[in-house]
Amino acid sequence: MNFKVVIAALKPDVTDAVVDAAKECGISGATIVPGRGTGVHEAKTFLGLTLETQTDVVIFLTEDELVDPVMAAIHTAGRLDEHGTGVVFVIPVEQVAGIKEAIVRREPH
Repeated sequence: MNFKVVIAALKPDVTDAVVDAAKECGISGATIVPGRGTGVHEAKTFLGLTLETQTDVVIFLTEDELVDPVMAAIHTAGRLDEHGTGVVFVIPVEQVAGIKEAIVRREPH
């Protein structure tokens, strides 16, 4: 079985919707890491103080065949067609350990 990692850097207000949409595609879970984002138009100031934009990094490990539906679901749920809402990308995985039970539970018997 081949795997990929889907990584989405998102505004926190869309994180739950993105995770739920990915689960509807067959993803069993996600890792969410809070962070800060920087971008050309991200930094805002208020009374001379710079306000940093919060970002959630959501990491999904998934089988190859789920990548396209998951990417489409993240694009819609994350409102990625709106400027500044986030970015999502996929990277290949060479080796995986520790997930066999999760895969077996999802497969029909």
